[in-house]
Parts: sequence; C-alpha cells; structure tokens
Amino acid sequence: MKAIAFALLVAFVIKQFLFTPVLVKGASMMPTLEDQDRVIINKIGPKFKSVDRFDIVVVKMNEEENYIKRIIGLPGDKIEYKDDQLYINGEKYSEPYLDQYKKELKDSGSLTYDFTLEQILGETTVPEGDYFVLGDNRRVSKDSRVPEVGFIPKEKIMGTTSIICWPIEHIDLKFN
Repeated sequence: MKAIAFALLVAFVIKQFLFTPVLVKGASMMPTLEDQDRVIINKIGPKFKSVDRFDIVVVKMNEEENYIKRIIGLPGDKIEYKDDQLYINGEKYSEPYLDQYKKELKDSGSLTYDFTLEQILGETTVPEGDYFVLGDNRRVSKDSRVPEVGFIPKEKIMGTTSIICWPIEHIDLKFN
C-alpha cells in the first residue's frame, strides 16, 4: 500500500511540476501539430524560464482552455507582416515551418494577412512581460491577432513543448 501511495505521489509531482501531457485540439498549429496529437509540456529548466522566439508554448487561457501557439514577438519587439513576410524590429525573418503550407495554398492569397501591432492591438511594440503568439495555420488560428487573445502575459505560459508523444506515427522529439 505504501509503494502504491508513493508511486501515485511521484506521478502527481512529475505531472504537476515537471512534465505534463496535453492534447492538441483543432487545426491552428498544422502542419507542425495535428488535431488530437499529444504533446509533452516542459515545466522545468532554462527552456521554461525564458522562452525564445519561435518556441512552441502552451498557454492557459482559462480554466477550460489551453492554446498551443508559437512565440513570434518578445517584449519590446515591433511586429509586422507584409506580403506574407514576417518583420521583427524592421528585420526580415524566415519561417521555414510555414513553407509546406505556403506551397499547398489553393488560391493566390497569402497565408498570413498584412498587419502591424498598432493596427490590430493598438500598440507599437509588445509590452514588457508579454509575448505575441501565432498559430502555424495562420488562416484559421485564434491567436494574438485577435483582440480577445491579444498579448500573452508570461504567467499564462504553462511551458514549452517540443515532443509529440502520440499517436505513434506522429512521434517526434524536436519538431520546432
């Protein structure tokens, strides 16, 4: 009985404080993550303490919802999209994880519509302590471009993820 109780306690501690499995719901991160993939959130180490640009994070939106998105803008960044091209602080950035989607577009439109932070959120830069996040499936993603989501405070970031653990055919240890 003590061994079972100890095992349950260890499992609880690992899940609560170290690593947590999360179910991907929806298509907002395709093709990187698909609906019903299971990913592992890293809640420890240097990767969690400071998230980097282009990391994939799990965001606690409310008691029922977690969003999985990609960090695009760090505090103080000026973000702009023009002609399907990302500019951060005036510098052009490549997003190779979007190449597959751009090739598969059936129409002549862009994957990511043109915007500036000021146009969509009324700010010229990402506020201190906040992040700007986007889903990889830009046409359907509910992300920082939507005022109800907006900038993401660091406290809402549950952790980073780079491991798909299920289904078997999607297992990947470093998908960023």
